[in-house]
Amino acid sequence: MQTQNPFLDEIAKLTTAAMGMAQAASEEAKSAFRAQADRAAAELDLIRREEFEALKAEVAALRGELEALRGQAPNV
Repeated sequence: MQTQNPFLDEIAKLTTAAMGMAQAASEEAKSAFRAQADRAAAELDLIRREEFEALKAEVAALRGELEALRGQAPNV
């Protein structure tokens, strides 16, 4: 048997609303933190991992090319 209690019904509605507000606040806090972190990274003039790896590969290729050129040069 199920009874309808208006007081408990209102408590359930308030709890559900509070959980929704807490979840929304959590998402807003995450968004604000990401924006602040991105702003700080931009101010520090940092580069992304992909850019670093591409530059690292380019430097390695240039070093190999330099060593090859040194091997071809006549010794003085």
